[in-house]
Amino acid sequence: MQLNIPVGISDFEEIRQRGYYYIDKTALIRELLKTTATKVTLITRPRRFGKTLGMSMLESFFDIRKESGALFEGLDIVQSTDLCKEWMNQYPTIFLTFKNIDGLTFSNAYGQLKFEISELYKQHSYLLQSDRVSENDKELFQVLSGRTADEIEIQRSLQFLMKLMMLHYQKGVILLLDEYDVPLAKASNHGYYDEMLEVMKLMLNTALKDNQALQFAVLTGCLRISKESIFTGVNNFTTDTISDNRYNEFFGFTEGEVKALLKTANHIEQLETVREWYDGYRFGNLEIYCPWDVLNYVTKLLTEDLKEPENFWEHTSDNAIIGSFLERTDFDVTEKFETLLNGGYIKEVISENLTYDFLTSSEENLWSLLYLTGYLTKVRDRELDEQDYLEQKQTALKIPNAEVKDIFRKSIMEWFYKKTAKRDRTTLFKALWNGEAERLTDMLSDLLFDTISYHDYAESFYHAFLVGLLSSSGYIVESNYETGLGRADVVVKDRANRSAVVIEVKIVNSEEEMSQACSVALKQIEEKQYAKKIERSGFRNVIRYGVAFYRKECLVKKT
Repeated sequence: MQLNIPVGISDFEEIRQRGYYYIDKTALIRELLKTTATKVTLITRPRRFGKTLGMSMLESFFDIRKESGALFEGLDIVQSTDLCKEWMNQYPTIFLTFKNIDGLTFSNAYGQLKFEISELYKQHSYLLQSDRVSENDKELFQVLSGRTADEIEIQRSLQFLMKLMMLHYQKGVILLLDEYDVPLAKASNHGYYDEMLEVMKLMLNTALKDNQALQFAVLTGCLRISKESIFTGVNNFTTDTISDNRYNEFFGFTEGEVKALLKTANHIEQLETVREWYDGYRFGNLEIYCPWDVLNYVTKLLTEDLKEPENFWEHTSDNAIIGSFLERTDFDVTEKFETLLNGGYIKEVISENLTYDFLTSSEENLWSLLYLTGYLTKVRDRELDEQDYLEQKQTALKIPNAEVKDIFRKSIMEWFYKKTAKRDRTTLFKALWNGEAERLTDMLSDLLFDTISYHDYAESFYHAFLVGLLSSSGYIVESNYETGLGRADVVVKDRANRSAVVIEVKIVNSEEEMSQACSVALKQIEEKQYAKKIERSGFRNVIRYGVAFYRKECLVKKT
């Protein structure tokens, strides 16, 4: 049987109808219905953890317009026969995602919102034929459907639609709002937060607060926005974040689910690789794998026989938050980043009650944001050092896996390149072209002290450090330049003066080894004839450097 992995498909009906591989999360329904008196439930998880698919599944189960029995056949929830009889396809249901509400200006984003509301209304056009809906209400319905509504009508659009649905079906309405905080996140990024907050606040409050048409509502998002900011006065409101346990297994994959998938794919031998790269998120007391990464990796295994892991997350998320940390001048996170990158943990006070307009207002908020968005995860108590302890309200945080660690590394190097490009490197290059090895030693060591290092990156880190430092300077910089009998680590060319520099890098385990390593590097340049080809191409002056690195210390020698 062919295994079809639904990468990027978040429509429950499509997955089930086409026979795609589905990890059964339908027990979410049973858990949700344990507390039917709760009117509003907000579930927050990082992006790419299956929130939209979960909401699509809920819509399929509850929506009175559907006949979903066949879709749920063989799944966990059908074992609860009484529950299915009472709830499956028994309630009018609205499912709306805000994930596409974006724009460089408020006007553009608001236009996207009007479009989504219009499309939602078109899905419920049967209300125009309802005998229970008045002609005046039908007229307003057509205004909202035709994208000609004013701002107040848009703000009240969910409440109004729910009223009409309750009139028609004579039942309360289940409201499912996916990625509720995306419009505010985008607005904060582009400078129209206050305008969008006003729209979203009234839209959500009128739909959720004292709404007789509301049976119950489920909202998903990335962050739990402060109740005072957007949910003012909403009663019977509960939240479930990554620190809670109630819904921890329903978003993301558990160890058992990943094992079952790999066995089905006949690649159980890759479990340790998957665990190292895509596991490590702690939701409540449960270890969780990122489903986006796992599904992408298994697809590669099946279609390309790929064995080496890839970073699938970096292309689906804005990683600028890490750079924003590094660019701050009011606090220094260098040592904390080094601790994290070298496999350690840090202790910080985490706030889960945030507002987008103040996300970056403090170091505490920034650490909270990294935690809530999945860049960091909570350390288990047993992983703490024996003599260590957490003060009140502190949380021990670490990087969850190799994939996120790779994102940190790349973000740091990008930050370093940008920082270096702004730096006056005149003195550095003067020393480089004059063959001043001792001066280069001092300057490179000083620059290293100002970077964020990570011990396990070994030679590649220092290689990238040199290339970044020497690039964007007006000279030709070539990395692993093919010359002679091998590849030189770094070559710098000054064509105007027909001069070049050849650099060979060595990494050592102690300061005592640095001098000998430089000598070995210089010997390698000669034996491998790295400089010969450059000289034969017309460069009259080729300077040879052997460079040794030990942590944040550097030694430069020249022949």
